Amino acid sequence: MAAIKITAKKSGPLRVEGDLTQLELTDFEGNPYDLTGKPGISLCRCGHSANKPFCDGSHKTSGFVAEETAPKPGPPVPPSS
Repeated sequence: MAAIKITAKKSGPLRVEGDLTQLELTDFEGNPYDLTGKPGISLCRCGHSANKPFCDGSHKTSGFVAEETAPKPGPPVPPSS
């Protein structure tokens, strides 16, 4: 498993899990958020959280929809001769 895994939740936040001691999350002025002891965090994508950049569940009542998926790998490229 990767040291840090970020999952885009369907119509929800970005879920960040793993060894958060390896992650530095700062505000726009460079001030760090204290993630000490947290096994994971959820980052707001809908823009309606009262606790930005963290998710507070507002996406559930704001009508936020995000259902993107990672692109599927294409066919292998044959070696050039």
